[in-house]
Amino acid sequence: RALSDGAGLPGRGEASAAMGQDYYAVLELTRSAKDADIKKAYRKLALKNHPHKNKEPWAAEKFKQLAEAYDVLSDPQKKGVYDKFGEEGLKGGIPLEFGKDSPWTEGYVFHGNPNKVFREFFGGDNPFSEFYTGEGAEVNMAFGGLRGRGVKKQDPPIERDLYLSLEDLFYGCTKKIKISRRVMNEDGHASTIKDKILTINVQPGWRQGTRITFPQEGDQGPNIIPADIIFIVKEKIHPRFKREDDNLIYIASIPLGKALIGCTVDVRTLDERLLNIPINDIVHPKYFKVVPGEGMPLPKDPTHKGDLIMYFDIVFPARLTPAKKHLLREALLT
Repeated sequence: RALSDGAGLPGRGEASAAMGQDYYAVLELTRSAKDADIKKAYRKLALKNHPHKNKEPWAAEKFKQLAEAYDVLSDPQKKGVYDKFGEEGLKGGIPLEFGKDSPWTEGYVFHGNPNKVFREFFGGDNPFSEFYTGEGAEVNMAFGGLRGRGVKKQDPPIERDLYLSLEDLFYGCTKKIKISRRVMNEDGHASTIKDKILTINVQPGWRQGTRITFPQEGDQGPNIIPADIIFIVKEKIHPRFKREDDNLIYIASIPLGKALIGCTVDVRTLDERLLNIPINDIVHPKYFKVVPGEGMPLPKDPTHKGDLIMYFDIVFPARLTPAKKHLLREALLT
């Protein structure tokens, strides 16, 4: 059992940009691409993969990936964060020392509507204008075209990851996420793109996979019920602990001598207490020690906590002098 060494965390330099989704590869570009190259690539690939033109089953997902890639790479601020910290830094937030002047420290969330990116890119020169109303909403082809009289149908939910640190999930916190969405004007026909702040009150003990739903916060339209926006909790990699359900896993490195004769291991907790854990047993490769009540808060009762489970990395000496070998032989083999 071993913890990750933290590779790929924001702040490890440009090498981390290779982790996660490669927006440049999605647009078939190299990382040296200029703004004009990005626009040219999106125009070409969006037209080629638009679901109204490309009937392959994978076209809709490809079209969505192209929209997200263009949304990031066409914005200098988002592109700068992505180039330096990769997708994890862009969506999970970047270290505070890098983000004092950046609005993206809370993490980027793609709005999930590739048609909005497509419409905004082509403007009035939309080559697929026959598929849209004058307000930019899709024509309801199933009910006779423009603003048909069929039953309103809700757009599919928009799911996005919400990256949280173990400290966020230990204490609980408040996250504010800005989204851009299309809002119908009072006339009920025209619409406007407006920003909105969604507030998520993270509760102590939430687990990875927890879903937070904002009903009908997607794009509004004359013939649709707005989509629900759903955020799904993802845990950031932690430098000291790995979480398993409500328990925390800690790997302690100890030299072979202490593994045999006993020692005390210091563990800094998530709430910055220093635990002095006595190890009186002989530590063998399968040995582990459970420290009750020092894990994560229980979601249903945060006043109670899971356990801290300690595993051990036994460090063997690189070499032994003949005298030490003699002592060990007498101590262990006689």
